[in-house]
Amino acid sequence: MAALAYTGGKREINYYFSVRSAKALALGAVLLLTACHAASRRYRGGDTCEYLLSSGRFLGEKVWQPHSCMMHKYKNSEAKDCLIDKHVVFIGDSRIRQLFYSFIKLINPQVKEEGIKHGNIPFEDKSASIKVGSVAKPHIIVVGAATWSIKIHNGSNEALAQYKINITSIAPLLEKLAISSDVYWVLQDPVYEDMLSESRKMITNEKIDAYNEAAVRILNSSSRNSKAKVKVFSVSKLIAQETIMKSVDGLHLPESSRDTVLFRLNFLVVVLCIVMDRPYQFYYFVPLVTVWFMIIYATLAVWPQIVQKKANEERLLRTPVIFLVPCN
Repeated sequence: MAALAYTGGKREINYYFSVRSAKALALGAVLLLTACHAASRRYRGGDTCEYLLSSGRFLGEKVWQPHSCMMHKYKNSEAKDCLIDKHVVFIGDSRIRQLFYSFIKLINPQVKEEGIKHGNIPFEDKSASIKVGSVAKPHIIVVGAATWSIKIHNGSNEALAQYKINITSIAPLLEKLAISSDVYWVLQDPVYEDMLSESRKMITNEKIDAYNEAAVRILNSSSRNSKAKVKVFSVSKLIAQETIMKSVDGLHLPESSRDTVLFRLNFLVVVLCIVMDRPYQFYYFVPLVTVWFMIIYATLAVWPQIVQKKANEERLLRTPVIFLVPCN
């Protein structure tokens, strides 16, 4: 009885669900997903690179995985090709200096973190015409600061009030720069308070949160133009929450974490979105497969369609196959 029911059910499924209907359902699903994606971009905005700046999680210990995105570890040659003729500026305190060195090591791994600490640190790769440092017309600007202000003012509330005034005064300038360049404000990472030296004990996570909240609230508050917005790079906070305990001084991320995680697997992809002027979905596996599925489906659907039965009946149809099969 069970076998009969199974056989009957199989016949019923085959009756309603043929190969033709399966193809139609697959095509319908692709078109539906395409429409949903188009609607999402229409109502959420076209700059999908910003998704990489705000969310993600760790896969294992050292692999950072942003939400809704497949990541790629870029070689030095690939980084040079993507950044050719680009000028990048980093402005900030010692934490921004760390990001600066992590960035230029993607281009030249032999660079040493030594020399000037409180001043301009120029870098240039003449083979790819890449400049990082003080340049007249930068394509990308990375800015961020707070911990130094907290330290030299002993974590006072007056320093926070002055910080808000300073951010308010430079916000219009950053928004003006954002019209022709891509400007990123890096939020401050948390610290590992137990590891901080006595001279840094005033740098608490509570103070850092207050400074970050002030920056987020003030930046872009006066901007009416979507193209003149300063992008807030907040994902580093999430990364630091998992890696700051490995820090030597409790303030700066360990080199292995910031090199492997923060820039090799995150920031460069954001830069690629900017440099190549394409949304990150073009580097994402699922839409990539969808696009090529549509191309292959359309190619196979174009006349003439050759099936095995037809090929056996008409020998002339086998002729093109002879030229496609490589000789051994």
